[in-house]
Amino acid sequence: MEAAMTLTRRRMLGLVGGGMILAAGGGAGWAATREPQLAGRPWQLAGTYEGPRERALSWALLAPNPHNRQPWIADLREEGIVTLRADLGRLLPETDPYSRQITIGLGAFLELMRMAAAADGYRVEIVPFPDGEDPSELDGRPVARAVFLKEPDVAREPLFAQALARRSNKEPFDMTRPVPAASLERIGDVVRGTRFGNTVTEAEVVALRALTREALRIEVETPRTFQESVDLFRIGWREVDANPDGIDFTGPLFESLRMAGLFTREAAADPSSQVYRAGLDAVFANADSAMGHLWLVSRDNSRVGQLAAGVDWLRVNLAVTTEGLGVQPLSQALQEYPEMDGLYREIHARLAPEGGTVQMFARVGFGAVVPPSPRWSLESKIRNA
Repeated sequence: MEAAMTLTRRRMLGLVGGGMILAAGGGAGWAATREPQLAGRPWQLAGTYEGPRERALSWALLAPNPHNRQPWIADLREEGIVTLRADLGRLLPETDPYSRQITIGLGAFLELMRMAAAADGYRVEIVPFPDGEDPSELDGRPVARAVFLKEPDVAREPLFAQALARRSNKEPFDMTRPVPAASLERIGDVVRGTRFGNTVTEAEVVALRALTREALRIEVETPRTFQESVDLFRIGWREVDANPDGIDFTGPLFESLRMAGLFTREAAADPSSQVYRAGLDAVFANADSAMGHLWLVSRDNSRVGQLAAGVDWLRVNLAVTTEGLGVQPLSQALQEYPEMDGLYREIHARLAPEGGTVQMFARVGFGAVVPPSPRWSLESKIRNA
């Protein structure tokens, strides 16, 4: 779901020559240590709004989603109802040509909204695609209609306690710490509408690492699919605050590289540049540090099935957090464009030999604590008129 591209501190050091970081003094030093201010506010404001719909939505917008595009619009014009629509300006036509992954992200949004409403004493009745669906593309029709009903005795969801701690961990995992098989079994228990698969068996993990590495290589070395990611790079705190979506690169190291002109979107897209090569090494390092894998399989690839996969993907994320593990989606091999067709068929033969559609695939392991992804404000995602 969220982007695989990351450049770790250790690997980025090579970009400034001999491991030497630029000395930044005065105003430059201040800029190098500056962090985004606005992009993190939604995490602080979750649950603080007055109306029950607004409170639930302020949690929902923290849900995982592909490339952090945050492709949701909540229409509140009907009293007591949220009509969810896809923001058609936030699709990923190259890597997600049928908006399957976008729809999964919308399903995760709906599930986190439902959990938050329940914690507030509201039951939410959700009707997916009430005006019909198009399997080839998302359009202006509603993705879901959600009716909020006051019900103080509605069942609370224990997983909701992890909503603020949930992360997509885009750093290498600790390869000295095995993932307990029992943890993955407990994670699988939270799944409702899809089939849950997992492995920590060494031979299987090694094979899936190799498959993932090859899928990442194809995506990065296919110019149009990689450019889609590069266009969404947000380099430095100013860009992240101005556009708190996409793939963020913040912190002293990236600010210093940006100020020195060493890390730009142009360099990142140039196969002859050090930034490009370091980026490819970094995504390989992530794939190669997988200590286990998990996946979700739906019976069909309908829009309703994709939403159900999003519900379960949110639940799996929260359960992973409960277990103290890290998770990162690595769904490149599931993407439906021609260059990926061979690996698409291979991963389905491996993970869904009995049929169905593999909707999500991810690596798991023990990893460093990472900050939350940037988010647009709730106000920017609501339509009242």
